[in-house]
Amino acid sequence: MLDAGEARSRAAEVGVPEGMAGLNVFRVLLHDPATAAALNGLLHRLLWKGDLDQRLRELVIMRIGWVSGAVYEWTQHWHVAVALGIDEADLFAVRDWEAYGGFGPVERAVLAATDETLADGSIGGATWSACAEQLDEALLVELVAAIGNWGMFARMLKSLDVPLDDGMEPWPPDGCGPEKGAQR
Repeated sequence: MLDAGEARSRAAEVGVPEGMAGLNVFRVLLHDPATAAALNGLLHRLLWKGDLDQRLRELVIMRIGWVSGAVYEWTQHWHVAVALGIDEADLFAVRDWEAYGGFGPVERAVLAATDETLADGSIGGATWSACAEQLDEALLVELVAAIGNWGMFARMLKSLDVPLDDGMEPWPPDGCGPEKGAQR
């Protein structure tokens, strides 16, 4: 990991916000500033400027973190989701979403799409139809981009062995995080 000062300097050179440069993921990614800037642009679009419902996006990200065993992603987005007001019961439920009665058709469709993409590399026809009943074409594209983006981040975080940021403890507080091998 780059030291915080060097990360900020490199981030400033390529337009990555200082707040992002302070995250451990960017302190690693900024070894390649151009790639870090490109990834920041995609994150900016999907996190702050996207049209996909924030709750759905965070459920997708949490599912990817869980299935992939990406502790950094799971932990960071646990905090993001809670800050957005997403019910913790729903966040816990992504671990076994098919058995959870609290999700409606749209959550079930996007979580199935997430699982299929992680397992098979694409969304199957029946699941695509279920998503299309709930989301318009633009949102379908954004959903696929979100699944692809955070799937890529899960793999990068693990491959680059990015540690949790200072002061962060693995979540959830029940001790059953993705590192416990909760593959579907």
